[in-house]
Amino acid sequence: MTFANPAYLFLLLLIVPIGVWYFYELHKSDASVQISDTSAFAKQPRSLRVWLLHVPFALRVAAVALLSIALARPQLTNKWSKESTEGIDIMMALDISGTMLAEDLKPNRLEAAKDVACEFVKNRPNDQIGLVVFAGESFTQCPLTTDHAVLVNLFQSVEYGMIEDGTAIGLGLANAVNRMKDSETKSKVVILLTDGSNNRGDIDPQTAAEIAKTFGIRVYTVGVGSYGQTRVPVNTPMGRQYVTMDSEFDEATLRGIANKTGGQYFRATDNNSLKQIYEQIDQMEKTKLRVREYSKHTENFMPYIIAALACLLLEVILRYFVLRTISN
Repeated sequence: MTFANPAYLFLLLLIVPIGVWYFYELHKSDASVQISDTSAFAKQPRSLRVWLLHVPFALRVAAVALLSIALARPQLTNKWSKESTEGIDIMMALDISGTMLAEDLKPNRLEAAKDVACEFVKNRPNDQIGLVVFAGESFTQCPLTTDHAVLVNLFQSVEYGMIEDGTAIGLGLANAVNRMKDSETKSKVVILLTDGSNNRGDIDPQTAAEIAKTFGIRVYTVGVGSYGQTRVPVNTPMGRQYVTMDSEFDEATLRGIANKTGGQYFRATDNNSLKQIYEQIDQMEKTKLRVREYSKHTENFMPYIIAALACLLLEVILRYFVLRTISN
């Protein structure tokens, strides 16, 4: 409930001085008779008149309060809203080549990328999201879906060695584009994460970027890897060994893909910067939510006026008929 003229509610403060004045006058007008002992009257029951003595005053105070509220014009408000959500299609293209096992990110690049991507998915409940993985080849791990619990489980199952080693960036991007080109959603995005240079596949990365641009798909490219050298585990006949490699990849190609499609290129050198990149993409690609809100106000002062009049009427009946006094 709301009030059209809430200033009138300050009239309720008048109740305090009215109450003080009433009890002051009541005490001043008390008759007193000096008698030696009142024990004879102690067990006498009080009449109904005694119990009703202060009721007329209470009714008048209630009438003042109710009329003050009525002057403030209480209104009943009915509100309802109409929402429509326009989600975004997001295809995530993840490099799972051998260099993604480098441990400059913890525990390694691949696991760090999976963890951050899963958190990203959980924060976008209204979007269709899918997953493409690539190394020397590419395949769809999960098509576009709103069942994000399934998608997260499929993310967790991704590991090195699922497909032939290598880095087919163009093939991975083309596969992601192919999975969303027929979607009717207005906003389509690919997040491509890699730590290498294109050395496999039949599709050039720039050609794949042209295809993405044709279908109105923005591509955010993320290059993963610290600067300098890093250790990468490799399996040998002697067991797992570590080799040192230069942390370099084709940043120019990744920048070119992003610029051509209206996306942006990012470089993640550690876990924290990778997380910040996904948070930044999350802010740039907000789901569109349209809300129309309607409200209807209904005047509700009449019940308070009726109640105030009833209090005044009851006061008159009590004062002049039930509690009437006869004076000479």
